[in-house]
Amino acid sequence: MSCQRGQYVTAAVVTAGAISGAYYAYRWYQENATKIPEQWTQVGTLKDIYAYPVKSCGPVIMNKAELSILGLKDGWLRDRFLMVVDEKNNFVTARAYPEMLLVHPSVKSSVLTLKHADMEPVHVNLAEVVTNQCAKTARVWGVEVPVFDCGHETSEWISRILDKSSNNFRLVYYASHGARTLRAGTSKIYRFTKNDTGALPDEVPFNLVNQASVDDLNTRLKETQVTPRNFRPNFVMKGGKAYDEDNWKFVKIGDNVFEIIKPCFRCILTTIDPETGVRNVNADPLETLKTYRQSTEPAARRSAGSSPRMGVQMSLRSAPGGLVKLDDPIYVA
Repeated sequence: MSCQRGQYVTAAVVTAGAISGAYYAYRWYQENATKIPEQWTQVGTLKDIYAYPVKSCGPVIMNKAELSILGLKDGWLRDRFLMVVDEKNNFVTARAYPEMLLVHPSVKSSVLTLKHADMEPVHVNLAEVVTNQCAKTARVWGVEVPVFDCGHETSEWISRILDKSSNNFRLVYYASHGARTLRAGTSKIYRFTKNDTGALPDEVPFNLVNQASVDDLNTRLKETQVTPRNFRPNFVMKGGKAYDEDNWKFVKIGDNVFEIIKPCFRCILTTIDPETGVRNVNADPLETLKTYRQSTEPAARRSAGSSPRMGVQMSLRSAPGGLVKLDDPIYVA
């Protein structure tokens, strides 16, 4: 039987993996040559960097990270490269299973560790997963994606957390070097390219939140307070003015250039406390955001409905392989 296998590490495949990754990065860069602005204005600095190895689970706090076309990385630590699927291989998220927010991943070398307060930690060697597994198909928002299964032990561990079953859910790992296919319903009013969807995020590989905008939101909230972690960003900027991000087209962090594809329109996930997994009884901050942060642009409003904006969705426009680190200057154009 032949099947698609990973080309990531192990002594036998490390060279092939490096060559393959470099080829995809070079091809992406050639296909996505964008006219980079020449004039930039500094608006703040990089306050926090977050990667979410498992979609909808807890973050890994980073001091620095490498930029790939598929998102943040640091060796085997990749942003949203793993996800939980149900028995029909459809992705599941904390929108339906808030307990996922209390699963805390970490990656050391090629070993992923998952921790939860009520469980003993579980470990899975991702190098073995991608070397020994055949790729199968899962779905994210109806789009088929190739994945490797992370094994029975992690399946049982996650299933016990989510519904106390033994095998209703499985953990899978993205099995491609390229971005996943755009979903059919992707809005035509935004400039998505075929390489802008990342691995397993909802829409794009990079998300930035402005701390000043979160601070302003907190002045409007009556019975709760939120942090940028409610919005699950990759980057948090400090030093800016509230909602200035509405007017940006490009962002540069250090020497790395991103194009803003669209505002980030927010969902019910923001109403679940990232520290406790408890839903806000008033559906805040979402309901408060709806009172003043819905798009006024007709086409965007038709696309987003009543979903309010907070943060921006970005794709990389400079060459892959650059580094970002805390306190890097952030410029916009």
